[in-house]
Amino acid sequence: MAMIIGGPARYIQGRNELQNLGKYVSTLGKNAYILISENGKKRFSAIIDKSLNNAGIKFVYEIFKGECSKKEIARVQSAFEKSGSDFLIAVGGGKIFDTARAVADNLVKPFANVPTIASTDAPCSAVSVIYTEDGQFEGYQWTKKNPDVVLMDSEIISKAPARLLVSGMGDALATYFEAISAFRSSANNCLGGNITKSALNLARLCYDTLLESGYRAKLAVEQKVVTADVEDIIEANTYLSGIGFESGGLAAAHSVHNGLTAIAETHHFYHGEKVAFGTITQLVMEGADTELLDEVIGFCKQVGLPTTFADLDIKTIDPKQIMEVAKLACSEGEPLHNLYYPVSPELVYNAMIAADTFGKNFKNC
Repeated sequence: MAMIIGGPARYIQGRNELQNLGKYVSTLGKNAYILISENGKKRFSAIIDKSLNNAGIKFVYEIFKGECSKKEIARVQSAFEKSGSDFLIAVGGGKIFDTARAVADNLVKPFANVPTIASTDAPCSAVSVIYTEDGQFEGYQWTKKNPDVVLMDSEIISKAPARLLVSGMGDALATYFEAISAFRSSANNCLGGNITKSALNLARLCYDTLLESGYRAKLAVEQKVVTADVEDIIEANTYLSGIGFESGGLAAAHSVHNGLTAIAETHHFYHGEKVAFGTITQLVMEGADTELLDEVIGFCKQVGLPTTFADLDIKTIDPKQIMEVAKLACSEGEPLHNLYYPVSPELVYNAMIAADTFGKNFKNC
């Protein structure tokens, strides 16, 4: 089988780059359909309007309803077709990108992602995560291509709440550990090919960058400033993790996240916050040594990522509830089955309970 690595056609990152949006998307068409939140439109439409007008691009806005569900995808797709637009621009966060990506895939249209936060590795990928209307994980839509353009304005991202950047670190934290597990088991990556050394090395660079710059980047964005550390973490959260997870492969960390969405108390937590706990769970399942577990749990505690059930507002541990999470994590088609050893709900359950215990008793941060 062929080795495959994928990514966006063009990745741009820098301060005030939203002002140049029109230039970067001018090759995609002349009529843009912009999917954005109500708040995002209020904050950024003046910059977007000026940039697109200067590039001679006509545009219409569509307000995102808040959840990447099948119903929302169908609604946006219908509105896009009626608009007469020839490409999409998604502005905001991961669920907006996933919705626009699914629509672009269904209609075979070019699309650009413009994150205003760096909270997940969704912007660069070719997969949409689909949820029910009440926020429970439902499945994936693997799309035929990655975005044509990903534009990261680091000045805008630095002004978002620090928790969002930290959530992105939680998503990125899983990248190397999932990729190396998939590689060891000779599993296919998310693109249906074998894993390249380039993807593994990007995944490792992602992890190293988090350890080196994560805490300082958090401190900087708490003060709403852009530093070299902030730029490094934006790149790690978005590009390195995006290429690393998709071309390296997923494993248990994201399956545990998917299972946790069945617990109502976790719904207000961000994707990366639940993935961080899933990463610790995966390391416990794999029998990681004390030094590595201390390093990962210590990093999570330092930047403020969940390491216990209580951190996810699961105040009382109900064995039946946790077993249901474990069973969902082991569902057919879940990336947990990319691990290089046999898995079962009992194994996942035990690892989650142990991960919670390690988080409670960690002393080294």
